[in-house]
Amino acid sequence: MSNLIELKNVTIGYTDRLIATHLNLCLQDQQIVCLLGANGCGKTTLLKTILAILPLKAGQIFINQIPLAQWSKKALAQFIAYVPQTHNFVFPFTTQEMILMGRSMHLNWYSVPSKKDLEIAQQCMVRVGISHLQSRTYNRLSGGEKQLVLIARALAQQPTILIMDEPTSSLDYGNQIRVLELIKSFRQQGLTILLTMHQPEHAFDISDRVILFDQGKILADDTPATSLTIDNLAQIYSLDKSIISKNLRFIK
Repeated sequence: MSNLIELKNVTIGYTDRLIATHLNLCLQDQQIVCLLGANGCGKTTLLKTILAILPLKAGQIFINQIPLAQWSKKALAQFIAYVPQTHNFVFPFTTQEMILMGRSMHLNWYSVPSKKDLEIAQQCMVRVGISHLQSRTYNRLSGGEKQLVLIARALAQQPTILIMDEPTSSLDYGNQIRVLELIKSFRQQGLTILLTMHQPEHAFDISDRVILFDQGKILADDTPATSLTIDNLAQIYSLDKSIISKNLRFIK
């Protein structure tokens, strides 16, 4: 399998501080790779650096074997779609308008969505089960409904890679399961997925690989069964091993 994303000796961070250094990892075609770590360990910073939202501090990032710096914003948005954590917008966009935003990187300046763009938006709503919400105002939707809209918007980009930042955070149990099942179906349909989350049991269920972040370093990068050990989870979350063992019985 080819590497769609590859990081070589990468350093990430902000103007006033570095978050993580000497990161080396890759994302292969049609994999689900999950990043786990404590709050503030650099998961979201890493995603935003891969997306060129934040500047790379050091090292090299390759997207589809091409240096990140050589990608235009438009081309990168056609190749990688991003699902952020749920947020509100100032303007009262409808669900359909939100999803049509995912077609913007396929349009020229001043052009309007075509019949094909509208059809793709409709297909994406059907795909995630939100057709009944198409005329509703996005800001008035529930947290779970908003998350599904953001996922549909990302699918409308027709990407090769889907990057998701804590897609199940703040969702009730039912919506968590719906989103996890969608993610598994996306991989079966040919997408490659890189996501962050906090629930080890979810990562164990859906991932091909799990990467654990600890104090700016990669502690583990392997299969879920190998990465998600009691020792590793106790270290990254600063918990006693007995607590991990009691609450996550599937982990050894």
